[in-house]
Amino acid sequence: MLAAWYEKHGAAREVLRVGEQPDPVPGRGEVRVRLHASAVNPSDVKARAGSRPVIPPRVIPNSDGAGEINRVGPGVSKSRLRQRVWTYNGQWQRASGTSAQYIALPAALAVPLPRKLSFAQGACLGIPVMTAHRCLFSDGPIRGMTVLVAGGAGVVGQYAVQLARWAGARVIATVSSPEKAAHALKGGAHATIDYRTENVAERLDALTRGKGVDRVVDVELGVNLPTYEKALRPAAVIATYAAAATQDAVLPSRLRSRNITVRMVFVYTMPDAAKRQAIADIARWVAGGRPQFAIAARFPLTEAAAAHETVESGKKIGHVILDIPQEFPVPERV
Repeated sequence: MLAAWYEKHGAAREVLRVGEQPDPVPGRGEVRVRLHASAVNPSDVKARAGSRPVIPPRVIPNSDGAGEINRVGPGVSKSRLRQRVWTYNGQWQRASGTSAQYIALPAALAVPLPRKLSFAQGACLGIPVMTAHRCLFSDGPIRGMTVLVAGGAGVVGQYAVQLARWAGARVIATVSSPEKAAHALKGGAHATIDYRTENVAERLDALTRGKGVDRVVDVELGVNLPTYEKALRPAAVIATYAAAATQDAVLPSRLRSRNITVRMVFVYTMPDAAKRQAIADIARWVAGGRPQFAIAARFPLTEAAAAHETVESGKKIGHVILDIPQEFPVPERV
């Protein structure tokens, strides 16, 4: 099969290679997916850069993808053959991810893909949507609540906006530019706040008429908490799923006196029950809602390094997708 891989950490163009690797064989309880699309998430480029150890002898990166099951291992019903699926957690604690023509993985990680969605859209459904779901619903229904999405134009943030609106919440998103405000509003946000030009606390007070927010989905807790802390209602929940500028947030003790919950969300190790609920709700959202998938850039598998660089640049709004060839092309460089 054709695949992209790395054998050591480093810059994308220095360590990523594209060439031939053995076709995987599904083990007990596994399926093999003939991939059509692979999504490059920030966690994938961070892993290549050094956030996670290299699993010898090489890592085929990327955890999310979509394709068709073309082989099943022992213990898996043959009825799953030819099923269209989206995959998640493909490269978590495993050497082989979705930047390849095939991936073998536990059957539960290959989820039926509705016909209404393309493979590229299906590749978007994994880590970002499941993260947004966990942030929003880990502490119960949100209908009638006010949800603040910090970073509402980011990939996870955009799905948090969409899912919160779908679930009947009022949604306010913070953004950093008019372009990102338009993106968040298109996703369903009722209002946006440009944190670079506006006072977040004052705008939240005005938008909620002093009542504050019930839920927060936060991409950078250490930086953002001071900007909205005063707007938290008693017993509010903050769900934080990432950190780049500040890895460790300092939580003021006054949050305790107001019964504020701070929930850490890491999609790879979510409880199985939470994964099942997320998958069920995502299916309902896709079937009955109007999901939007912002695909900012698409690259052929042979340009995996360029795809990683595009994610690292942070200049695109939306997903970066690798299109997986169905035949075996001869790459220009191996």
